[in-house]
Amino acid sequence: MSGVRHGGRGIGTPNKATSEARQAIASFVDGNAWRLSIWLDKVAEGDPEHDIKPNPAKAFELFQSVVEYHIPKLARTEHAGDANNPIEMKVTWAQPNNPS
Repeated sequence: MSGVRHGGRGIGTPNKATSEARQAIASFVDGNAWRLSIWLDKVAEGDPEHDIKPNPAKAFELFQSVVEYHIPKLARTEHAGDANNPIEMKVTWAQPNNPS
């Protein structure tokens, strides 16, 4: 192989199937947001009729798992500077004005 590209998607061009799948998921989530609230409430509060015990922690976990598909997670970034020029942070506390 020579490493020369012959056709295909250009670098940075999104995959059509992936783009369509993401759009379909977004449309589904947007169209069912009102149901999601009901489902999460049932998990959090329980449903005695169906022998489901209250589990607010699980409801929050489910909510987070849905949100991460709609709102991307931020990547962790570390700023350390270098050995000769480290980054320094200075924290100061302002005293609130105390009118007498």
